[in-house]
Amino acid sequence: MSTFEEKICNACPRHCKVDRNAGGIGFCGAASLPYVARNDLHFFEEPCISGENGSGAIFFCGCNLNCVFCQNHTINHRNTGVRVDENLLADMMIELQGKNANNINLVTPTPHIEVIIKAVKKAREQGLKIPIVYNTNGYETVDAIKSLEGIVDIYLPDFKYCDNELAKKYSRVNDYFEKASSAIVKMYSQCGDVVFDENGIAQKGVIIRHLVLPATLYNTRGVLDFIADNFPKSVNISLMSQYVPYVETEFKDLNRKLTKREYERAVDYCLMKGFENVYIQELSSAKCIYTPRFSQE
Repeated sequence: MSTFEEKICNACPRHCKVDRNAGGIGFCGAASLPYVARNDLHFFEEPCISGENGSGAIFFCGCNLNCVFCQNHTINHRNTGVRVDENLLADMMIELQGKNANNINLVTPTPHIEVIIKAVKKAREQGLKIPIVYNTNGYETVDAIKSLEGIVDIYLPDFKYCDNELAKKYSRVNDYFEKASSAIVKMYSQCGDVVFDENGIAQKGVIIRHLVLPATLYNTRGVLDFIADNFPKSVNISLMSQYVPYVETEFKDLNRKLTKREYERAVDYCLMKGFENVYIQELSSAKCIYTPRFSQE
């Protein structure tokens, strides 16, 4: 995998090959160093991630997708907040551990892998002991995941689409399924099923997330089919009902919440596939109050 030190950015499957150190900007909009829009305790992840203490979430600016329904749309393609190097990022991790966070939750980390690896190593030298969570949209290269072995304890990938036409329409990406599926297989080969501590908090493993979108049950079924064919039934799945139309889009199906019937059919199909460890949400989770607020300073 080419690195920023080699002058071109190949951090994700888009292979923009821009020189970010010289001010080049690729699809994600990320700068040479990460911008952090929020770093604080976050309580709205899966129960084994947030627990009672909260997850130590670090929200990065920049994203290699451009989902029309993105809940973090205010930061996904702009740089706001605090610009950090590996030293400041390591300090943030230590500070969150000091707040009794269950883990360090790196949200949209993909464009910043180089700095993240350095920061985690530095933080561990300074006494960081809680797990590192890699909270990603799933659009990753296998090489990038290989580089994170020994750095990441818990992978929390989205598996958004089995249908690349839908991915192109909603997230502006042509090859999502091929890249995400290969990357998630690699994640699982590194970390396997979730291992919990005595309080039910995840310490290691993979939780595959899938957000059920309105009028796309066929896509949900396709994602679950792939998981069933390529992972053991013990794999941890988070089947999410929390879709909220944050902004009006050109796609009428996306301008409404999920119906109870749509989500029930998705859950029924998931259980029919025989998965043993599935997180299921209440439809009441589809509320804007669960979306983090980002500082503009």
